[in-house]
Amino acid sequence: MVNPWIEIPLDDYENHMRLGSVMQLQTMNQMMKSQLEDYPVSSAMILGVAGGNGLEHIQKSKYAKVYGVDINPDYLQESALRYPDLTGVLECLCIDLTKHMERLPETELLIANLLIEYIGYNNFQKVVQHTNPKYVSCAIQYNIDVEWVSDSPYIHVFDGLENVHQQIDASFVENLMKNIGYHPIKVLRYPLPNGKELIQMDYEKEGI
Repeated sequence: MVNPWIEIPLDDYENHMRLGSVMQLQTMNQMMKSQLEDYPVSSAMILGVAGGNGLEHIQKSKYAKVYGVDINPDYLQESALRYPDLTGVLECLCIDLTKHMERLPETELLIANLLIEYIGYNNFQKVVQHTNPKYVSCAIQYNIDVEWVSDSPYIHVFDGLENVHQQIDASFVENLMKNIGYHPIKVLRYPLPNGKELIQMDYEKEGI
């Protein structure tokens, strides 16, 4: 089966996410700003980077290397085109995280926003173990008695995602992170206009 993310046009995805009734593109942009700024690291990896939303917050004076990872090669091509000033810092990697996490390099900071929903708990745990970061910052979507895909003119573009999406529980994420040696250091909640919220959970590797 072809992963449905390969078939979703970037314009449709971003136009849906930036709608005033959704506001996830804008919210995740500000979230990524703090994720990139908050920790004393010089390398980061952004899983599910899509078209590069938030990459403008990368400080070249701080970061020697930032990996942008996605399953869709068109998304990665657009990310590189949008941020030519990050040439030499940004490295785009086209990887299916349900199959080939062994291709991921190590990194000091791992960012995964709205990503665990599509690769599952076990694969995410394996990705963390393989990349061996000092810090992990991840965000999940909490659906408060509403559909997990917000209503919009673009909603049917996402129909195929039902085959790969699963609802994620914050307590499960915390337990799987504890099981591999990471303790929680921050939880932030971002309310959205459609009855949903994004929950950001940050972790630090024990013993650093």
